[in-house]
Amino acid sequence: MSERLIYLPLGGASEIGMNAYVYGYGRPGKERLILVDLGVTFGDMDSAPGIDLIMPDIRWLEDNRDRLDAIFITHGHEDHVGGLGHLWGRLKAPIYCRRFTGALARMKLEEYGQPTDRLRIVDPRPEVVEAGPFRVQFVPVSHSIPESAALIIDSPAGRVVHSGDFKLDGTPVVGEAFDPIMWHGIAGETPIKALACDSTNVFSTHPGRSEALLANPLLDFVMAQKQMVVATTFASNIARLKTLAEAGVAAGRQVCLLGRAMRKMVTAAIETGILTSFPKVIGPEQAAELPRNKVMLIVTGSQGERRAASMQLSMGRYLGLQLKEGDSFLFSSRTIPGNESPVIRIMNNLSRLGVDVFDADDGTYHVSGHANRPDLAAVHDLLKPQMLIPMHGEHMHLREHMMLGQSKGMASAVVTNGMMMDLTGDAPRQVDVVPTGRLYLDGNILIGAMDGVVRDRIRMALNGHAVVSVIIDEDDNPLPDAWVETMGLPQQGRAGVPLARHVESELAEFLDRADAKVVMDDKKLDDAIRKITRQVMMEEIGKKPEVTVIVSRLAAD
Repeated sequence: MSERLIYLPLGGASEIGMNAYVYGYGRPGKERLILVDLGVTFGDMDSAPGIDLIMPDIRWLEDNRDRLDAIFITHGHEDHVGGLGHLWGRLKAPIYCRRFTGALARMKLEEYGQPTDRLRIVDPRPEVVEAGPFRVQFVPVSHSIPESAALIIDSPAGRVVHSGDFKLDGTPVVGEAFDPIMWHGIAGETPIKALACDSTNVFSTHPGRSEALLANPLLDFVMAQKQMVVATTFASNIARLKTLAEAGVAAGRQVCLLGRAMRKMVTAAIETGILTSFPKVIGPEQAAELPRNKVMLIVTGSQGERRAASMQLSMGRYLGLQLKEGDSFLFSSRTIPGNESPVIRIMNNLSRLGVDVFDADDGTYHVSGHANRPDLAAVHDLLKPQMLIPMHGEHMHLREHMMLGQSKGMASAVVTNGMMMDLTGDAPRQVDVVPTGRLYLDGNILIGAMDGVVRDRIRMALNGHAVVSVIIDEDDNPLPDAWVETMGLPQQGRAGVPLARHVESELAEFLDRADAKVVMDDKKLDDAIRKITRQVMMEEIGKKPEVTVIVSRLAAD
């Protein structure tokens, strides 16, 4: 069998977030592998109650880690680097990234007790990393976090360009501008076999806007406010933090950063030389003592995170600071799909406090970090790849991007998580399906989607829970009384009597006449008690709760 070049997304293809992309080259089933990015996404109370982080299930890669030569991280956003601390120990391959991304990756590894001696800092092109059959270069691109990079991945089967997250921004405020001259040079070096390309904004039909365009609108906004000003944005958007802070200072205000993630990002940017200057900031104690019209807070929690500063401030008080009627709160960010409910909750909380809320829906106070449709088309025309692999997007984004590529004569396909594609020929060809899924961080324990924990939690949230305790005496006769405790259920049902007592009465009748074969068999007894409990509950309150049965058997003397 001849050697082949494969592409396999384990996360990030048919969803926004949780990015993890595998490339391989070699004989089928024996390819040497590299992994691009290892990110997370965030749980929500509807689909993953109690879960803070979700990451790709990397079982296939873990099973083949003896073939994994390297991990490459394109940039420092959580959906690209956030899984390192949790999952690197299962892979143990060297990690390659740029300096600022490396500072964030190091913090991730240290936070979860992982060694950092296999972290390698790489300068951008022309430095080359050799990993098995691959030669990989980091190419600077502009994005909403500094030192983002696309990857040039050369293999014996040809060149792949992995775009990472990018936009066409010539004046990004912080970080490197998109350099079309450099990319023209790359396009002319050697034919590009495949472009794996960001699809996030494929439905946005206007050209993308530069980060630098926000300076004047944000300054005008802060100048116009009469009392305390609060602004929230992504903690990793160093350029936006700088622009906001400079607007606050220019408006005669003292600036206070609230939120551990925001302070960590600014510190890392200064230590790695990304930021050469940043306005002086004060602590929350100092901010609380100043006149309200002399303070500007820049806070975490633009996506409604329940522990972040935005949510805490909206609920009353945070670190001695309290919002009052007439204050102003600006969302200098876009709400990621799926986060609408908690963001709206913050807005409503602020409204109840009399705070004026401003959002970025019209683009005045926010620009995206991703390439819009015209920009994607421009990159297609510049690089002229033989085939286009849409990535980083939900299914509808991937499909739309595929059709855009096909309209320009490029071979393309919708490739979702778990689809192994052979890129060796003239068009992407599916050759295998790999099991994929999700891992959930529940507290400090990683659990699998098939473990049932999240499923049971959702069921309890929807239907409530009942615990039934039964005692079997030393002669194997059930005592006539069962004890029922309920959680998340009404106290009374349609009969107008306490719900738990009603269930206990029905169970007492069953236990009084229960067949000895049922009483002696734990499973049969458990099933019968659960069935009766759920039937009574359904008749009384219209719900079938989750039921836990506890059978205690007394030992004979």
